[in-house]
Amino acid sequence: MAFGKEDLDLVLVPSGLLIMFLYHIILLYRYLHLPHTTVIGFENNDKRAWVERIMQVDKRDIGTVLSVISSNTSAATFLCSVSLTLSSLIGPWLGSSSSHEVFTSELIYGNVNPSILKIKYISLLTCLLLAFACFVQSARHFVHANYLISTPDSNIPASYVELAVIRGGDFWSLGLRALYFALTLLLWFFGPIPMFMSSLFLVIFLHYMDTNTRPLHDHQLQGRQLVKKVGQRITEVAVKIHQHTETVETTV
Repeated sequence: MAFGKEDLDLVLVPSGLLIMFLYHIILLYRYLHLPHTTVIGFENNDKRAWVERIMQVDKRDIGTVLSVISSNTSAATFLCSVSLTLSSLIGPWLGSSSSHEVFTSELIYGNVNPSILKIKYISLLTCLLLAFACFVQSARHFVHANYLISTPDSNIPASYVELAVIRGGDFWSLGLRALYFALTLLLWFFGPIPMFMSSLFLVIFLHYMDTNTRPLHDHQLQGRQLVKKVGQRITEVAVKIHQHTETVETTV
């Protein structure tokens, strides 16, 4: 049985997806165990230092802080809208006879079977909806961080704000990765060869963008800020001890 152009999809498309999945699995391992070698880990180190500093700022001077959080929220909301808009265009595009004729013509070097075309549409729609969900979660965590920072007269630990900010950034990265996958699947409509080549190029590009070679900066606190931080920690411990004492007395 001869190997025809219809069989290219069975070889190149899974190979391209496998290359991208393997790269992101390796990136996930580096992020969890060797975060200093990734740009995401490098940025998270700066975010932790930023959160520690802003939690020491007087509540009357947090306008700049909230504007930073708001800009991240706006960016996540914008990409969320873009992903949802692109997802909504899949239906009319699927029902359009002109697009169906283009992607099933002889100009496409690959399998132009209508069932394969439906798989392409579903795969692209899945990636766009996944990107939409990730950007929604990113905006949600940034909004939560906004609430924590702007709460008046509170002793909220900096770790709570840090967790919200870092999770917002993580979901932002996941949303971008879903859009990257959607881009390669979009090129699949023009044949398995463009899809496979775009997967290789994207992995090379992402490896360059995700790799960090600079050492993590050690953000040292100034003396006065360090004293203030210690005072806040003492206050937090005192509050916890007081709450524990009340609980014990109530139990007795």
